[in-house]
Amino acid sequence: MNREHHIWFSPTLQRAMELLVFGHAGEKILIFPTRDGCFHEYEDLRIVEALRPWIEAGSLQLICLDNIAHESLYCFWCRPQDRFLRYLAFERYVLDEVLPWLRANYSAGDCVAHGLSMGAFFAANFALRHPAQIRRLVAFSGRYDLTRAVEHFGDLLGGYYDDTVYFNTPLHFLPKLEQDELLADLRKIHVTLTVGREDPFMQQNVELHQILLGKAVRSELHIWDGRAHQGGAWRRMAPLYVPSTAL
Repeated sequence: MNREHHIWFSPTLQRAMELLVFGHAGEKILIFPTRDGCFHEYEDLRIVEALRPWIEAGSLQLICLDNIAHESLYCFWCRPQDRFLRYLAFERYVLDEVLPWLRANYSAGDCVAHGLSMGAFFAANFALRHPAQIRRLVAFSGRYDLTRAVEHFGDLLGGYYDDTVYFNTPLHFLPKLEQDELLADLRKIHVTLTVGREDPFMQQNVELHQILLGKAVRSELHIWDGRAHQGGAWRRMAPLYVPSTAL
């Protein structure tokens, strides 16, 4: 199995960013790690190994992204508006640096946004805001409203709210979305959501699924037993939902 490590200085983020590439061809799976994860988390959790048959067959190519969650949405010493500015800079890094680099250096293939836990928020928000760049969204155990307190998870922004928060909260901006061009692009993608029945964010997954269906976006929701919010569960989910074709 082909494995490549890449690092470059990002002019968008003004810091070095790393990523791992697994595979030589196929759908490009952009993998957003968890809050505390980084570019090698997917490999560390042995999810790469779970997808080995598809990778070696040239059906999947994994692009494991680095993480700046603790510089952005989880930078609690920063003002909320500055945290979102940093988050949006990361989005620009993916749009303006990673995607062009992939197109220039690898064979053609549709892009899929995929994330775990907080990475599912990153993946979903990216895909739903920029659906023309993405063919599918595969989100495991995601939280899709950072302002809503659930169990011991508080409002991540401490009550702060503005237009930037609104337009980066899928459960807020999607219900009122009426832009014909964006809706047309959204209706071309396929969304797969997975969540544990006991996950505190299960209701948010149900809501997102229902909103998408209401907008005529192809969406499927898979509810697993238990909390299913850890590496073992994600490792079992990946072969079921990440590949678009069976071997």
